Amino acid sequence: MNTRIQPPPSIRDICATLEKHGHEAWCVGGAVRDALLGIETLDWDIATSAHPEQVQKLFRRTVPVGLKFGTVGVLDRDGVLHEVTTFRHDVETDGRHAVVKFGASLEEDLARRDFTINAIALHAERLELRDPFHGRRDLEARIIRAVGDPSERMREDRLRALRALRFAGRFAFAIDPATWDAICESAPHLGRLSMERVKQELEKVMEQVTAPAATLERYRAAGVFAALVPALADAPKARFAAIDHLARPGLRGRPDRRSVRLAALFAEPGKAPARDLEKTLKHLKYSNVEAKATVTWAEAVGAVTLDSIGRGGSFTDAELRRRIARVGRLAVPAVARLLGARAAAEAGGAANDAGGPTADDAPLNADARRAARALYRRALRIAWRDPLTIADLAVDGEDLRAAGVGAGRAMGDTLSALLEAVLDDPAQNTRDALLARVAARLHGGPSAG
Repeated sequence: MNTRIQPPPSIRDICATLEKHGHEAWCVGGAVRDALLGIETLDWDIATSAHPEQVQKLFRRTVPVGLKFGTVGVLDRDGVLHEVTTFRHDVETDGRHAVVKFGASLEEDLARRDFTINAIALHAERLELRDPFHGRRDLEARIIRAVGDPSERMREDRLRALRALRFAGRFAFAIDPATWDAICESAPHLGRLSMERVKQELEKVMEQVTAPAATLERYRAAGVFAALVPALADAPKARFAAIDHLARPGLRGRPDRRSVRLAALFAEPGKAPARDLEKTLKHLKYSNVEAKATVTWAEAVGAVTLDSIGRGGSFTDAELRRRIARVGRLAVPAVARLLGARAAAEAGGAANDAGGPTADDAPLNADARRAARALYRRALRIAWRDPLTIADLAVDGEDLRAAGVGAGRAMGDTLSALLEAVLDDPAQNTRDALLARVAARLHGGPSAG
């Protein structure tokens, strides 16, 4: 037997304590599944015949994680929390919340679980497996299959449709046809889920699935995006494919930030993002900061085509300064990665709505890739060398007030005009040159522009 299936000592101690006092105790859920797959896991859960109050009495340090659902958190000697849940079965559910009843057997408890691969129990000491729904067989066959009636499982908890898609992507498994049909049938009802849970699932796809594009395509094919995020229902395939490139380790082995992968879902070269994109992101419960960053980056990507990136020399320094000023100098690497990932996706053969790359967004050839890299280096130099914001100006509000500029709109207009001047020519960003422009604005003259 795989040595990784051996539960850690802390789990064996908890199970031994429960059994010493006459209760059944079994390891269940994802830890057992992952151990059978040879995946190291630290998150071991325990199912027991003991009721929550009995568990609380047996252990000195506990946390009431979810008593009405039978779950008690037991802290081991190192202060690590492990969930211990009473055998249970559902007596009522509305697709989001379940009312459970204790007193079930282990088999009844396993029967209420979502998929066969998650319905395997392991005895911590004997290493005996209980597998009434043939989860091991499905692990070997690499199949996601619902326990029992797939449609009934989806009706009990609509989140299971999203979990099935994530597990299939994470483990590179197929989905049982009957389970797939139940997922598709469940899609129109996914609006019953809280958007926080939907957001969590989408983020788990980005974090756990090596190549998320195939899972996102399953989201689309099953009708999940049509029900939950209509803005993605008709997205080009290359947009999802770009996520695969962003999901790979970045420079120096650091993974791309989650927010960059999120932006790739909505960024389209040569096209402005949807006007309601920020509203869509907030509906998905993304923070104001994440939503604004995503919109800003999507706008930056939409302002150029891949073809123009491949002709990097066509941008003047003044044009680059203005583009960088709009997104912020800190966003330059993120926007470059978004464009690079999309170019890689197009080069990999991802089709657009018309069945292939457009003239503007054709894959970059070797010369174009060199031009794009040169453009990126140039953009970085400009971002950290040149003045791009009002804060970078060689004068401030105090200087302008001393020069006679009034407060309010006059001050704002003057600062904006000075910034425009230095975006055109950074050499103008000296105190004397800028104050000369201010004087010209106030009194008229050749530098008034």
